[in-house]
Order: sequence, then structure tokens, then C-alpha cells
Amino acid sequence: MNYYFKTTLTDTSFEEAIDKTIIELKKEGFGVLTEIDLKATLKKKLDVDFYNYKILGACNPSFAYKALQAEDKIGTMLPC
Repeated sequence: MNYYFKTTLTDTSFEEAIDKTIIELKKEGFGVLTEIDLKATLKKKLDVDFYNYKILGACNPSFAYKALQAEDKIGTMLPC
């Protein structure tokens, strides 16, 4: 069971990939409300080295509202 989306970008740095992702999300009506840098957090909290890993909390208010109307507990899965 896949619970994520995956793609590979070639000739692109990690930060460029994040920037491109945010631009494409905006084109589809999503805003990024949160950005969690796991690499930095794990270094700060546990003093461990980890690979580049960011979680983007993307939200489309219209989709979120429709989902909440169908299932009010879905808010546990929404970043907005």
C-alpha cells in the first residue's frame, strides 16, 4: 500500500526541488502553511545526522472544507 507520492528530479538540488514543489502546489491552489526540516530538528534535539528531509504542510482550503463536511474527524490529517 502506498501512502505517499514520489518523484525523482535530476540535476536539481534539494532546495531547488523544494522551491519547485511549492510553486507547483500554488498552481494547484495549495499553500504551504508549515515546513518541518527533520534533518535540522533531529540534529538539534538528538544530535544525530540525517539526510535532507522536509515535510511541507500543504493546504487547499476548498478541498479541506469539502473533506470536513464529509468527515469532521478528517481534521486530524489536515495541516490547515
